[in-house]
Amino acid sequence: MRAKLTYFLLAAVLVVYFVLVGSRGVLLIEQGTAVTVPFGVAVLVLPFIGAWFLWHTTRFARRAGRLARELEAEGGLPVDELERTPSGRIDRASADAVFARRRAETEEHPGDWRSWFRLAVAYHDARDTPRARKAMQHAITLHEAEPRG
Repeated sequence: MRAKLTYFLLAAVLVVYFVLVGSRGVLLIEQGTAVTVPFGVAVLVLPFIGAWFLWHTTRFARRAGRLARELEAEGGLPVDELERTPSGRIDRASADAVFARRRAETEEHPGDWRSWFRLAVAYHDARDTPRARKAMQHAITLHEAEPRG
């Protein structure tokens, strides 16, 4: 719950920032000089890029959360079997061992979104965020392509 609260607080701050930057862009355009108009247009582009990124990230998080809830209802969420250091960090060798099992499971069932979800969690635990995100996106794609009935 704390993570959600932090996310929404930061998203709200970003939206306020987008409005402030956008208003500065409009003010620059209103100046009407050969320098301020292109600069104002360039400044206006930034909030649109930021808003797109925020929307894309929020959509990804909501879809991944939906998959997690569905997997939890099925009893298929991965169990935390990772060893930890005395400071509480995940032991790298332990994360690698779990990752190897998850990768083998995914290779056995490449069309199952559940195995891709668990692989994404293993990537995350192994601190490979780009691959974790790609694996989760693939799980989302497989889940959305699954026939409903």
